[in-house]
Amino acid sequence: MAAASTVSETHLAGLNLLHRGKVRDVYEVGPDALLLVATDRLSAFDCVLPTPIERKGEVLTALSVFWFKQLSAIVGNHLIESEFDRMPDDIREHDELKGRSLLVKKASVFPVECVVRGYLEGSGWKDYQATGEVCGHRLPAGLRQCDRLPEPLFTPATKAAEGHDENISEERFAEIISDEAADKLRSISLRIYEDASRYALDRGIIIADTKFEFGLDPDGKIILVDEVLTPDSSRFWDAAAYEPGRAQASFDKQFVREYLETLDWDKRPPAPPLPDVIAAATTERYLKAFELLTGSPLPV
Repeated sequence: MAAASTVSETHLAGLNLLHRGKVRDVYEVGPDALLLVATDRLSAFDCVLPTPIERKGEVLTALSVFWFKQLSAIVGNHLIESEFDRMPDDIREHDELKGRSLLVKKASVFPVECVVRGYLEGSGWKDYQATGEVCGHRLPAGLRQCDRLPEPLFTPATKAAEGHDENISEERFAEIISDEAADKLRSISLRIYEDASRYALDRGIIIADTKFEFGLDPDGKIILVDEVLTPDSSRFWDAAAYEPGRAQASFDKQFVREYLETLDWDKRPPAPPLPDVIAAATTERYLKAFELLTGSPLPV
């Protein structure tokens, strides 16, 4: 049963629901803005689990706000307001939104995911074992699981409304969004990853890989949208426990994936519920990631 303090789904009278994603509920707020609500839903293997993760939506929201500010010298973002008490009246009527909502600019979102990989894990590790390559990038022989790559790799993907995003070549990436946009997004993505990785490593976290989403604001400028460098969109490893050649201790939802792999489940809906101990341990990991990266516990 869901904990009383979790939010699995929102139904906000007076606001127009545009989209209910795997994690976020998106509402329209006037002609120029959206309300992004990060629920406590958790998806794994492209299925939304029936067990919400306490405080997860708060971590995703607060950590994204932290990174938006941290990265503002590199690229702008869609954030208008993150302080609940300063949001419009029709939003403040809903107390359940506090701490898990962002008022953001509407943007023309590029229909691609910008993935950067700094370490060999996940689908990249599987591809390397089979072909010696990761998304078309030939790598040296003899690399181990979770080895640091010679240099970060930009490996774009399509954005799937349902199911799993699919890796695509950089050529296909450019065909979808134009050569000029592709060059800019690749450059920005790699710079964000390199800057954020240095910052995080100083605070005990290895950012093994991550994905970004970008859009164009009303003035045609490229901006970061959605979430950024959270435990949902990234692999966060414990730098003190890092040891190539095996799976790593993490501060992200890989912990849940590993539990689900022990079950007799075909990875098709409906997903099985999580035991309380697994849900609580996931909350603990998300909160620890926030504290390590920001230097402070998530406010209650």
